[in-house]
Amino acid sequence: MDLRETDEQQLLRESVAALAGRFGGDYFLAKAKAGEKTTELWAEAGKAGYLGVAVPPEYGGGGAGMVELAIVAEEIAAAGCPLLLIVVSPAIVATVIATSGTAEQKERWLPGFADGSLRMSFAITEPDAGSNSHRITTTARRDPDGGWRLSGHKYYISGVDETDATLVVARMEDAASGTLRPAMFVVPRDTPGVSYQPIDMAIVSPERQFTLFFDDAPLPADALVGGEEAGLSALFAGLNPERITVAAYSNGLARYALGRGVAYAKDRDVWGTPIGAHQAVAHPLAAAHIDVELARMATTRAAFLYDAGDRGAGDAANIAKYAAAEAAIKAVDAAVQAHGGNGMSLEYGVGGLIGAVRAARIAPVSREMVLNHVAQHALGLPKSY
Repeated sequence: MDLRETDEQQLLRESVAALAGRFGGDYFLAKAKAGEKTTELWAEAGKAGYLGVAVPPEYGGGGAGMVELAIVAEEIAAAGCPLLLIVVSPAIVATVIATSGTAEQKERWLPGFADGSLRMSFAITEPDAGSNSHRITTTARRDPDGGWRLSGHKYYISGVDETDATLVVARMEDAASGTLRPAMFVVPRDTPGVSYQPIDMAIVSPERQFTLFFDDAPLPADALVGGEEAGLSALFAGLNPERITVAAYSNGLARYALGRGVAYAKDRDVWGTPIGAHQAVAHPLAAAHIDVELARMATTRAAFLYDAGDRGAGDAANIAKYAAAEAAIKAVDAAVQAHGGNGMSLEYGVGGLIGAVRAARIAPVSREMVLNHVAQHALGLPKSY
């Protein structure tokens, strides 16, 4: 593995940074406070091909991999515009459909992912299931008139109000055994029997969280992704890309926070010299920078292993997600502390990042579940849950 980026990857990073930099943190915050969406940024990133960089070229995408999509997610966040839907739509859903969808599903959906004109949410979480996907109760049953009927509910689902459809993880009855097994369905937002309610969040963001309800919602037969045998393999296809892009998203936010903190420490003069000259201010920023750079290396490694089809990609993706979340929390804390009281003022743009980076310690998989995974699979310790 060569840690040096290729010329194409460097150009991608510079180009995405330049595009996102035209919008910036003030744009993102203004949209969030006004209850508006980052439609303009998404549209430009899609038109430029950045959102579809990992979509196969035969469907209009860039034909690259998770390394390149992680670059896109990181650089947009590093400009102060952390788009969570990059994790959800291009990383999870597009990957699931590209790897597990039928030929017809690929033809129907992937071109929209490639140019950003299509966005999909992803719904797996349920109130009583938490991280235990075996307790999912949302169920799809066969409709005697054809297709499926979906019943149940999901919560903490991102961006339902601005996506065209949701990829829903449910359970369907195995005709042979009578047991329930995992399956995924594409559910358009306007499907009869589908409703959603916003969840009031402490995080101020243009991208909102929702509870989704399915009341015997009718779905066509081809809503089932990958056919009846896809099951867990289709679901797992999207989980490592999810963790890798969440790590990239966290790395970008960490860089943005450190940039604000360092700029303030260079400019703020209280005792005749910039406060950044004092080790009490400089050292926390420097230590956070080291942690962020280590997390970025872990993220690049995870993306590289995923693109190579290496069996170690799962462990690497979990490690990257853990490292990036912890580094981002540390970076934001150092930036806020460098600002002193101004760190909690909206004017300086760092206090509002506390909730955003803290959430990455919880989702899409909690810190504790990552440690469980590493303890069991990397260290060979007994399963603890």
